[in-house]
Amino acid sequence: MKNSRKQILLWLGALLLLAGATHAAPTGVDPADDAMALIRPEALRADIRFLADDLLEGRGTGTRGHLLAAKFVASQFEAMGLEPAGEKGTYFQNVPLRSYRPDEANTTLTLTRGGKPTNLVFRKDYYSLGDPVRAETNVEAPVVYAGFGVTAPEQSYDDYQGIDVKGKIVAVVLQAPNFETSLRAHFSSFEVKEAIAVAHGAIGMIGLADPVGEQVYSFQEQVRDLSFPSLRWLDAHQQPNDYFPELRGTVFLSMDAVEKFFDGSGHTATEVFAASKAGKPLSFPLNMTARIHEVTRLEDTQSPNVAASLPGSDPALRQEYVVYTAHADHLGIGDPVKGDKIYNGALDNASGTACLLEIARAFSRMNPRPRRSILFVAVTGEEAGLLGSDYFARYPTVPKGSMVANVNIDEDLLLWPLQDVVVYGAEHSSLGAVAQQAAGRLHLDISPDPQPEQVVFIRSDHYSFVKQGIPAIFTEAGVKSSDPAINAKEREAAWEKNIYHQPQDDMNQPFDFESGAKFARFNFLCGYLIAQAAERPAWNSGDYFGEHYGKKKGAQ
Repeated sequence: MKNSRKQILLWLGALLLLAGATHAAPTGVDPADDAMALIRPEALRADIRFLADDLLEGRGTGTRGHLLAAKFVASQFEAMGLEPAGEKGTYFQNVPLRSYRPDEANTTLTLTRGGKPTNLVFRKDYYSLGDPVRAETNVEAPVVYAGFGVTAPEQSYDDYQGIDVKGKIVAVVLQAPNFETSLRAHFSSFEVKEAIAVAHGAIGMIGLADPVGEQVYSFQEQVRDLSFPSLRWLDAHQQPNDYFPELRGTVFLSMDAVEKFFDGSGHTATEVFAASKAGKPLSFPLNMTARIHEVTRLEDTQSPNVAASLPGSDPALRQEYVVYTAHADHLGIGDPVKGDKIYNGALDNASGTACLLEIARAFSRMNPRPRRSILFVAVTGEEAGLLGSDYFARYPTVPKGSMVANVNIDEDLLLWPLQDVVVYGAEHSSLGAVAQQAAGRLHLDISPDPQPEQVVFIRSDHYSFVKQGIPAIFTEAGVKSSDPAINAKEREAAWEKNIYHQPQDDMNQPFDFESGAKFARFNFLCGYLIAQAAERPAWNSGDYFGEHYGKKKGAQ
């Protein structure tokens, strides 16, 4: 799988030739048809091949490999004639980061029942990510089980009703009640659970594994990923994002440890899991105290977002931006799997970055240009917690109120002939109608979220824009195949199980680049329709996210 430096230079030369080629002559009446004809499977393949090469060492955030990818993307933007939209007249927005890892040998967790202490074993019974600010922290307090750890008055739901957690450690299941899909995903976010716990006075947290979560992201996979550092972005005061200093210790328990965790409480793990599956609140104090001692190794680093803009043609609307995003980072170098330690990230997300590039190339050749301006951002740090997009959405290089919508591309699963798409977030704003129009024009179906338990709505970069009050959608290939010989659902499930976040996500997969190009054209068309509309996108009346985030300063 290794490739020589000479081959890489040859690929770079070929890609630059592709950037300057005209290839397809305009044939349509609508300028969008002409532009979509320029999105070619060969160009996607070339982009992905370079970005997923071993030379880039998995594009880990803050690494040389990711910097190479960022410079490649910037060079492509420049070759297209797009304007720099980063800092100080460049294509780059630097994201300051705090890298942190637990000192496993000196981090401890002790549970005490009836005066009898039990020391749990790191990586076997529990793990900690460490603290992004403090090199050493301690907390010892009674433990209260608070179900999902959710307080949602709009949904008439409160796990904290009837319990007192002030000055105590809260244990929560890492799922959410059976709300509608996006709300369920939102309240599954551990950041949201932390904020709620702190609001109720908690001083520590214990995350509990459960059967549903174990199928999505197992404890062993979480332990494996400790080979990669945790990251937070830093603000102007060197404070990390989404940090709650009130929480003086946080750990996560394995399934086996959770089975024993409820001993002596009057409840069993089976009972707790049943309530969780039913989406019902079940909260109670536990007959134990916990002592969490965390020791953390801290280091500051940085990594760039890459941003470019295409000015719009309408004198009034060109001050507004449609923002395309795709994350250029992946995991980097980690624990070996089948003899390979480079996590190349071909589909996740060299494919989305390639789509972003080819969409930008298509827009750059339009005459006339779209009415609104288009902003293309290849973000960093998605795999570490949507960091680059969160930083950009909070500190954009254009006025925040000028960003009218976000179209996010993550994992172009070009593994079968594309027949449908899933559009996360479409139900929350007028962007749903845009997606329907684009899909109809390309003869694609729009399918509902096929796996709500995966809480995809909070797992990609569009969510960063949602939290800043900006309507956003995230598109993925659906699981219908136009080839009856290919069961797309089975192929997708096998990919998730065997390849996702593994070194095997490389170029040695049965890619269907024509389907990849069709997916890119769908995303192009979504952005184009937004850019051409007289009115800017709007949240649906009474929508939870519109009500909670849409009124933020600078968002319309």
